[in-house]
Amino acid sequence: MNTKIVVLFISILSAIFTLSSFVKNPQQKEKPQQEKGKEKPATVKESKDKTKVVADTLKSRVAVDFQETDTLQIDPNSKLKVYKKNAHASYYHNKFNGRRTASGRRFDNNKYTAAHKKLPFGTIVKVTNEANGKSVVVEITDRGPFSKVREIDLSRRAFMDITSNKNSGVVIVKIEVVEEKK
Repeated sequence: MNTKIVVLFISILSAIFTLSSFVKNPQQKEKPQQEKGKEKPATVKESKDKTKVVADTLKSRVAVDFQETDTLQIDPNSKLKVYKKNAHASYYHNKFNGRRTASGRRFDNNKYTAAHKKLPFGTIVKVTNEANGKSVVVEITDRGPFSKVREIDLSRRAFMDITSNKNSGVVIVKIEVVEEKK
Protein backbone atom coordinates (compact mmCIF):
# COMPACT_ATOMS: atom_id res chain seq x y z
CA MET A 1 0.00 0.00 0.00
CA ASN A 2 2.80 2.43 0.92
CA THR A 3 4.68 1.82 -2.32
CA LYS A 4 1.52 2.58 -4.33
CA ILE A 5 1.14 5.89 -2.52
CA VAL A 6 4.79 6.79 -3.11
CA VAL A 7 4.57 5.90 -6.82
CA LEU A 8 1.35 7.93 -7.15
CA PHE A 9 2.94 10.90 -5.34
CA ILE A 10 6.01 10.81 -7.58
CA SER A 11 3.91 10.60 -10.75
CA ILE A 12 1.80 13.59 -9.61
CA LEU A 13 4.93 15.63 -8.86
CA SER A 14 6.46 14.81 -12.24
CA ALA A 15 3.20 15.78 -13.99
CA ILE A 16 3.12 19.10 -12.14
CA PHE A 17 6.75 19.77 -13.00
CA THR A 18 6.14 18.96 -16.67
CA LEU A 19 3.09 21.24 -16.82
CA SER A 20 4.87 24.09 -15.03
CA SER A 21 7.63 24.05 -17.64
CA PHE A 22 5.07 24.74 -20.39
CA VAL A 23 3.29 27.59 -18.58
CA LYS A 24 4.74 31.01 -19.42
CA ASN A 25 5.27 33.65 -16.79
CA PRO A 26 3.22 36.70 -17.90
CA GLN A 27 5.80 39.08 -16.43
CA GLN A 28 8.66 37.48 -18.33
CA LYS A 29 9.48 39.10 -21.66
CA GLU A 30 9.84 36.87 -24.67
CA LYS A 31 13.28 36.70 -26.18
CA PRO A 32 13.48 37.42 -29.90
CA GLN A 33 14.17 34.19 -31.73
CA GLN A 34 17.33 34.04 -33.75
CA GLU A 35 17.65 32.10 -36.92
CA LYS A 36 19.43 28.78 -36.59
CA GLY A 37 23.04 28.90 -37.60
CA LYS A 38 23.26 32.68 -37.13
CA GLU A 39 23.95 32.68 -33.41
CA LYS A 40 26.32 35.41 -32.37
CA PRO A 41 29.44 34.02 -30.67
CA ALA A 42 30.18 35.57 -27.28
CA THR A 43 33.35 37.62 -27.09
CA VAL A 44 35.76 37.47 -24.16
CA LYS A 45 34.67 40.92 -22.97
CA GLU A 46 30.98 39.94 -23.00
CA SER A 47 31.62 36.75 -21.04
CA LYS A 48 33.56 38.72 -18.39
CA ASP A 49 30.71 41.22 -18.14
CA LYS A 50 28.19 38.40 -17.75
CA THR A 51 30.35 36.82 -15.05
CA LYS A 52 30.56 40.15 -13.24
CA VAL A 53 26.76 40.61 -13.39
CA VAL A 54 26.20 37.10 -12.04
CA ALA A 55 28.71 37.69 -9.23
CA ASP A 56 27.10 41.03 -8.33
CA THR A 57 23.66 39.40 -8.32
CA LEU A 58 24.87 36.63 -6.02
CA LYS A 59 26.46 39.17 -3.67
CA SER A 60 23.23 41.15 -3.44
CA ARG A 61 21.20 37.98 -2.81
CA VAL A 62 23.57 36.98 -0.03
CA ALA A 63 23.31 40.44 1.51
CA VAL A 64 19.50 40.33 1.39
CA ASP A 65 19.41 36.86 2.94
CA PHE A 66 21.76 38.01 5.70
CA GLN A 67 19.63 41.05 6.50
CA GLU A 68 16.45 38.98 6.67
CA THR A 69 17.87 36.56 9.22
CA ASP A 70 19.83 39.04 11.30
CA THR A 71 18.53 40.70 14.49
CA LEU A 72 18.10 44.43 14.94
CA GLN A 73 21.31 46.27 14.19
CA ILE A 74 23.12 48.06 16.99
CA ASP A 75 26.33 50.04 17.00
CA PRO A 76 29.19 47.75 18.05
CA ASN A 77 30.57 50.56 20.20
CA SER A 78 27.33 51.07 22.15
CA LYS A 79 27.30 50.27 25.86
CA LEU A 80 25.22 47.47 27.32
CA LYS A 81 23.85 47.84 30.84
CA VAL A 82 22.80 44.60 32.54
CA TYR A 83 19.12 44.92 33.48
CA LYS A 84 18.45 41.45 34.87
CA LYS A 85 20.10 38.02 35.00
CA ASN A 86 18.29 34.69 35.35
CA ALA A 87 15.10 36.17 33.89
CA HIS A 88 12.41 33.95 32.39
CA ALA A 89 11.58 34.69 28.75
CA SER A 90 8.64 33.33 26.79
CA TYR A 91 7.18 34.09 23.36
CA TYR A 92 3.95 35.41 21.88
CA HIS A 93 1.27 33.07 20.59
CA ASN A 94 0.38 33.32 16.89
CA LYS A 95 -3.12 34.58 17.76
CA PHE A 96 -1.60 38.00 18.55
CA ASN A 97 -0.32 38.48 14.98
CA GLY A 98 -1.77 41.68 13.49
CA ARG A 99 -3.19 42.96 16.77
CA ARG A 100 -2.24 46.36 18.14
CA THR A 101 0.37 46.47 20.88
CA ALA A 102 0.28 48.83 23.85
CA SER A 103 2.56 51.21 21.91
CA GLY A 104 0.01 51.38 19.07
CA ARG A 105 2.06 49.42 16.52
CA ARG A 106 0.82 46.23 14.91
CA PHE A 107 2.43 43.09 16.26
CA ASP A 108 4.29 40.79 13.87
CA ASN A 109 5.71 37.48 15.13
CA ASN A 110 8.39 37.60 12.41
CA LYS A 111 9.98 40.83 13.64
CA TYR A 112 12.39 41.34 16.50
CA THR A 113 10.14 42.85 19.16
CA ALA A 114 9.37 42.16 22.80
CA ALA A 115 7.02 43.01 25.67
CA HIS A 116 8.27 44.17 29.05
CA LYS A 117 6.43 45.37 32.14
CA LYS A 118 8.52 48.46 32.94
CA LEU A 119 11.00 49.35 30.16
CA PRO A 120 9.89 52.30 27.97
CA PHE A 121 8.62 51.71 24.43
CA GLY A 122 11.36 51.90 21.83
CA THR A 123 14.06 50.65 24.21
CA ILE A 124 16.53 48.39 22.44
CA VAL A 125 17.38 45.30 24.50
CA LYS A 126 19.88 42.48 24.01
CA VAL A 127 18.50 39.17 25.27
CA THR A 128 21.03 36.35 25.77
CA ASN A 129 20.14 32.73 26.45
CA GLU A 130 22.27 31.80 29.45
CA ALA A 131 22.29 28.09 28.59
CA ASN A 132 23.84 28.34 25.11
CA GLY A 133 25.08 31.94 24.80
CA LYS A 134 22.93 32.82 21.78
CA SER A 135 21.63 36.38 21.78
CA VAL A 136 19.13 38.54 19.94
CA VAL A 137 18.53 42.30 19.87
CA VAL A 138 14.87 43.35 20.14
CA GLU A 139 12.80 46.50 20.58
CA ILE A 140 10.25 46.89 23.38
CA THR A 141 6.87 47.58 21.75
CA ASP A 142 4.35 46.12 24.21
CA ARG A 143 3.50 45.61 27.88
CA GLY A 144 3.58 42.21 29.50
CA PRO A 145 4.01 39.36 30.19
CA PHE A 146 1.15 39.21 32.62
CA SER A 147 2.71 36.53 34.79
CA LYS A 148 4.70 37.16 37.93
CA VAL A 149 7.29 34.54 37.00
CA ARG A 150 8.17 35.76 33.49
CA GLU A 151 10.14 38.94 32.83
CA ILE A 152 9.97 39.38 29.02
CA ASP A 153 7.86 38.14 26.10
CA LEU A 154 9.75 37.83 22.82
CA SER A 155 8.34 37.57 19.34
CA ARG A 156 8.37 33.99 18.10
CA ARG A 157 11.19 34.66 15.63
CA ALA A 158 13.43 36.19 18.29
CA PHE A 159 12.68 33.37 20.73
CA MET A 160 13.44 30.64 18.17
CA ASP A 161 16.75 32.33 17.29
CA ILE A 162 18.09 31.95 20.84
CA THR A 163 16.56 28.71 22.07
CA SER A 164 18.22 25.30 21.77
CA ASN A 165 15.04 23.29 22.23
CA LYS A 166 12.42 24.51 19.74
CA ASN A 167 9.68 22.75 21.75
CA SER A 168 10.30 24.68 24.97
CA GLY A 169 8.19 27.68 25.87
CA VAL A 170 10.44 29.38 28.41
CA VAL A 171 14.20 30.00 28.58
CA ILE A 172 16.43 31.60 31.20
CA VAL A 173 17.99 34.77 29.78
CA LYS A 174 20.12 37.77 30.63
CA ILE A 175 18.56 41.12 29.67
CA GLU A 176 20.86 44.01 28.76
CA VAL A 177 19.68 47.49 27.79
CA VAL A 178 21.50 49.14 24.90
CA GLU A 179 22.43 52.65 26.00
CA GLU A 180 22.42 55.43 23.41
CA LYS A 181 25.54 57.43 22.69
CA LYS A 182 25.59 60.87 24.24
